[in-house]
Amino acid sequence: MMFPQYRPRRMRANSSLRSLISETVLDINKLIYPMFVAPGKGVKDQIKSMPGIHRFSIDTAINEIKEAYDLGIKSVILFGIPERKDNQGSEAWSSKGIVQNAIIQIKKELPDMIVITDVCLCEYTSHGHCGILKGDSIQNDITLEMLAKTALSHARSGADIVAPSDMMDGRVGAIREALDEEDFDHIPIMAYSVKYASAFYGPFRDAADCAPKKGDRSSYQMDPANKREALREATLDLEEGADILMVKPAMPYLDIIHLLKQEFTLPVAAYQVSGEYAMIKAAALNGWIDEERVVKESLLSIFRAGADMILTYFAKEIAGKVRK
Repeated sequence: MMFPQYRPRRMRANSSLRSLISETVLDINKLIYPMFVAPGKGVKDQIKSMPGIHRFSIDTAINEIKEAYDLGIKSVILFGIPERKDNQGSEAWSSKGIVQNAIIQIKKELPDMIVITDVCLCEYTSHGHCGILKGDSIQNDITLEMLAKTALSHARSGADIVAPSDMMDGRVGAIREALDEEDFDHIPIMAYSVKYASAFYGPFRDAADCAPKKGDRSSYQMDPANKREALREATLDLEEGADILMVKPAMPYLDIIHLLKQEFTLPVAAYQVSGEYAMIKAAALNGWIDEERVVKESLLSIFRAGADMILTYFAKEIAGKVRK
């Protein structure tokens, strides 16, 4: 039997050869660790639907971040759980808010850690929506003012990057204008440009207690059926001043990550969301999969699709294993 001159198995014979020609690298410098920051002291509460992930008070969050930093994780994104919620989400932009205080303390202890902040109202509103609610309708343009105030409060506290996740029309432009007017033109915006109305967010809403009290978010988050719309959303964010374009969730939307990478020159981020994390953890805890291999494979698939960075709850865990 005649074989072609090139035999691919020649380069798969051992791990050294496979590493030599590996096309995609799992780079822990490109991982961003999402963290939930809550009021109190000494708090480290396990999130039931996300085994291994906790709500931290600022003091315990700093210890966690120091551990992550020592493992090679150089970026975190903060989600705040306020002491009180109201219809406007006013704790989101309070100068004494949970995220604002966390930024100050983290930068004091670890000045080289990149602190990214989620800019949204859903964790802070009593109704659980990402904007100002009037009747059953989200008020887009009024919400922009609140989002800009929130981003400014984060920048004043020392945030390195702000990341609007609300999916309101025009929010990147409103935030860019507000930052520039107060001489924060050096602060990048990581825009949740393509955020789908996904069923994969359930554990996050449990962690942050931010599920909508009525209705859902389909009027502002994207329809999972749509692909070309992703280009329109990303183009708008680019034109309004975004510095990084994000796709959320990640693995169910690898085609969208690839599309943005092909169409734009801005860095592309992907968020491996809570549901993706929870499914892998649940299967691993039941002994159905090899967790470490599946986590690495999932992250490689996201990088291979074109992501330049990944937000993942596995960041600290996988960093420890990659560095061994």
